[in-house]
Amino acid sequence: MKKIALLAVAFLAGTATFAQTSSTSTTNMGPKWGLKAGVNIPRYSFHVDEGENPETNTITNFHVTGYGDLPLGSNFSFQPGVSLQGKGGEFADDGTNEYKQSTMWIEVPLNLVAKLPITSSGTNFFVGAGPYAAYGIAGQNKIENKANGNETTSDVKFGDKVGKDLKSFDMGFNFIGGFQLANGFNIGAGYGLGINDLRPENTGRDMKQTNRVWSFSVGYAF
Repeated sequence: MKKIALLAVAFLAGTATFAQTSSTSTTNMGPKWGLKAGVNIPRYSFHVDEGENPETNTITNFHVTGYGDLPLGSNFSFQPGVSLQGKGGEFADDGTNEYKQSTMWIEVPLNLVAKLPITSSGTNFFVGAGPYAAYGIAGQNKIENKANGNETTSDVKFGDKVGKDLKSFDMGFNFIGGFQLANGFNIGAGYGLGINDLRPENTGRDMKQTNRVWSFSVGYAF
């Protein structure tokens, strides 16, 4: 996971530099660039044809997102972005072992956002939604024996074939909301609803595994 942290730092620095450069050529009413980061609370959801829909426990992960804010009118904008999204879930099998899977994805969200002005100085409430596509780049499996405290770890293997842990492609919809202050700072929350089955081929029981992610962030628009 150290590689993931280093990648996140590099992504954060690069996006901030790009946003600062871009913002010098825009006006308050024109396109803006933003950067936000925060905590993810992900889990997996399973769907079985018989009607059973179990879910895993949640884990704690993080996200870092660079995005554009392109006005479509006085109260609407289009917000494409590029994001590092931490996802995963925690399983409990027979009560002796605990299985935790933490993954990292490069995600591209495409949101339509509505803004409701709260003050005359420029503070507004925003709400938005849109599709996303994501590609898995790294992850870790951890199994902990509750009886003796021993842990074993392995890297998540992405792919479609037998022997892999998860498919490398994910897609779905995300929903966001929050407050944008007049000085550029913003706070927000979101929910990611994965619709793509993450289970590789020939993995046994016929069920669908998807990502579910709550997120909370702070950011700044340049």
